[in-house]
Amino acid sequence: MFSRLFFRIQDKLKYLYNNSLFLQNIDAFIFVSMLAVLFVSTFLSSDYIGFIALITMFLTFIKILTQKGEKFSFNHFEIFLVAYFMLVIVSLAGSTLFELSLKGFLKTFIYIGFYFSVAHYLKHNLNKVFWLLLAVAVCVSFESVIALMQNFAHVEAISTWQDTTGYNPEEIMTRVYGTLKPFNPNLLGGYFVSGISSIFGLCAYFILNKKYKRAVVALILSLLAIFALFATGCRGAYLALMLNFVCIFIISAKFLWQKYKKVYVSLISTAVTVFTFALVCITSLRLRFLSIFAMRNDSSNSFRFNVYQSSLEMFKDNWLLGIGVGNKNFREIYGLYMKTGFDALSAYNIFLEIAVESGIFALIAFLGFLFVLVKDAVKIILNSLDFEKVIFASVALISVLSVMFHGFVDTVFFRPQIQFVFWTMVAVISAYGFQKVDNLNS
Repeated sequence: MFSRLFFRIQDKLKYLYNNSLFLQNIDAFIFVSMLAVLFVSTFLSSDYIGFIALITMFLTFIKILTQKGEKFSFNHFEIFLVAYFMLVIVSLAGSTLFELSLKGFLKTFIYIGFYFSVAHYLKHNLNKVFWLLLAVAVCVSFESVIALMQNFAHVEAISTWQDTTGYNPEEIMTRVYGTLKPFNPNLLGGYFVSGISSIFGLCAYFILNKKYKRAVVALILSLLAIFALFATGCRGAYLALMLNFVCIFIISAKFLWQKYKKVYVSLISTAVTVFTFALVCITSLRLRFLSIFAMRNDSSNSFRFNVYQSSLEMFKDNWLLGIGVGNKNFREIYGLYMKTGFDALSAYNIFLEIAVESGIFALIAFLGFLFVLVKDAVKIILNSLDFEKVIFASVALISVLSVMFHGFVDTVFFRPQIQFVFWTMVAVISAYGFQKVDNLNS
């Protein structure tokens, strides 16, 4: 029904399209707006980033209305995503703090709308995947340089980000926060988690195309990004980086295990050795990493456990529809459940956050979206004979998995800087899944 409606509108606006230079080149404007969202995320506030994302959505809508034959097409996992969004709307309608929840809903609308805009664009412009991943890599590299400068300048913490009880001054880590707003090392760590795989992927892409000088540059930038990630002191990002490496080694085995078994094993051994050496020799890093396992003995861990308990109580009382989306809405309701004198902006677990805000069925829909998305991405990686497609699909899959893994202990996922990278990666998988897969058995 919607397709027929679009086709009728397109017929009515055919004359306008044929006589408009802007409409005939609208793809170029959509692409520039997508790049702008990624680049300005590194220094602008949420409102401005969201406004540019709205421009991307508006241009996509105009394109579909005016260009003959344009229509939305859905992959399997996108059906779950639409179901999740519908349930968020239901949660909004039932929220006792409708006005605050509406603000959170509008953010969700922009994020998902941006995703569908990028996915729709890439399905017809697969050659632009490289440029989008390059843009993410450039942004991550820029933040890495800033983080390096902040580390050597020993920037002062602008809030109590870590428990330093019992530490000597020289054992306290300088936690960098980059240029992302609001300044927060966990946000920067999450940003690195979402985008660092793009640098690894570009390194592999340049090696594949025998552009070895560019591959060396990408390798240096990836090492810099790893150092910067550790300098954030974000423990969740440390764990996600490990998952990043595990995924890279598993996927690369498809290409390296049979012919380069010894080299492959050597690379793994070197990576483990370097990581172990860093933990042993750098006291501040070792103490920060080991605090992950301190449980209640670390005040940051203890605070999170208290938030988890309170959030579970919130979920039990609002399991069907949730309390409504948005951190401001969460903060208001959380005050009725908190076990300590400290406020909380989120549940510090994105899956618990979704359950609290939108109810059990929204969580099920979101988990269904993730499951089918990962399954489709793995299918592309295993069955495709196109190495470029495998590399870029792997970059996107690793990014998605790493962000979700980090999300078990933090909710910086809901910040726009990470959201727009995350949905760009999902759009890459969607675009490749939309194409026919050249099966190895065919």
